[in-house]
Amino acid sequence: MGVSQRSSSSRKHPSSSRLFFVGWLLLLVAGVHACPKICHCTDRNNMVVQCTSRNLESIPANLPRDTVVLLLSSNKIKHIPREAFSDLHRLRELDLSHNALENVEVGAFQEVSDSLRTLDLSNNRLSGLPKDTFTKLHARIRLSSNPWHCECSLQEVLRELRLDPETVNEVSCHTSVREEYVGHPVIQVLDSGINFCNFHHKTTDVAMFVAMFCWFFMVTAYIVYYIKHNQEDARRHMEYLKSLPSTSHISKDYDTASSGL
Repeated sequence: MGVSQRSSSSRKHPSSSRLFFVGWLLLLVAGVHACPKICHCTDRNNMVVQCTSRNLESIPANLPRDTVVLLLSSNKIKHIPREAFSDLHRLRELDLSHNALENVEVGAFQEVSDSLRTLDLSNNRLSGLPKDTFTKLHARIRLSSNPWHCECSLQEVLRELRLDPETVNEVSCHTSVREEYVGHPVIQVLDSGINFCNFHHKTTDVAMFVAMFCWFFMVTAYIVYYIKHNQEDARRHMEYLKSLPSTSHISKDYDTASSGL
């Protein structure tokens, strides 16, 4: 009777190690599938995290690691830091449109470069991007409706990415190193044979030439001033010497005085 009671009690109360394992497993599952309170997550076939129009000013922390679709449009996000999506190795679609993005750090999409297939950065405040922003990224990217400044670095960025063909003509020069290209689609300008990097080099050469000319002018002006100043000092010295009584006149006066004595 006692033996049966002990055996039944052991079946009702699992060992502490087993409880620890189950608790750890539950925490692990919760960590993988946790959803930020401000967002809405659905997991039918793939994890979709919906954080649209939530007045977010930064990328939410602790996103589910199995996120496949992340919707962050219509918020107030201004900055995307380096490795902002480092834990989302299954991320395929990222929507950051209609935010207030002004800059994106190099390496922001580095950890999702293999998985990401769609990236929407349209309707933001981007005027330029670092050259290596999209290095190794294979996603189709939307950059339309941003105040782009057309110059060499933007041209180099565009060489590294796949623009969405449906919005490619909406990527226009809001400002430019050459005024005549303002308002024109960037791709059309580049396809016409324009090379903004050549303008950059020419501008740099002109600036160096102007700087050298100014330096030469200052040196020349200083030399002229120095010569004129020395000439003026020499003239004044000569006039001073001329104003002094001559030696012969002094000796004659001395002889006259001596003879009188």
